[in-house]
Amino acid sequence: MTTLFLMVGLPGAGKTTRARQLAKEHGALRLTPDDWMIPLFGVSEADGKRDVLEGRMLWLALEALRLGTNVVVDYGCWSRDERSAIRWLVEAEDAYFRMVYLPVNDETQRARIAHRWATTPEETFPMTEADILHGRAHFEEPDTVERDGRTIDGPPPGWPTWREWATDRWPSFA
Repeated sequence: MTTLFLMVGLPGAGKTTRARQLAKEHGALRLTPDDWMIPLFGVSEADGKRDVLEGRMLWLALEALRLGTNVVVDYGCWSRDERSAIRWLVEAEDAYFRMVYLPVNDETQRARIAHRWATTPEETFPMTEADILHGRAHFEEPDTVERDGRTIDGPPPGWPTWREWATDRWPSFA
């Protein structure tokens, strides 16, 4: 059975490093938006284009699973709704979903972000203190039940299915 590995965590948590390892270990297609945003637009958030890019990457991830290819999705997925939608979509394809959550404390996060900017600025974006604080304020840490994959909540109120929610969240998904 094919597997989608979903990287979850804040900037500087080590997601992309671990995503590269998983891709190599499992012969997986690695989908990391920053690898595309930088060459295409030169910025992390280009007038909503990141959501469009992530939608196409999610569509591609599901296509790859159907073809028997493992996939590593390296988005960060800060919200439980995003993670639940992706889990539901993957399991609807009869594939295995594995969340890889990488927590990071404040000090380590700041040190890694500074190191990354100092050593590989062509592969990353500058992050201000405000960016770091914004991320920490908006990140919904996965609880034990979510990490263990024992349940998927229904879609948020007003959405009949996770597929419809995902199509709204990532406009190019459908």
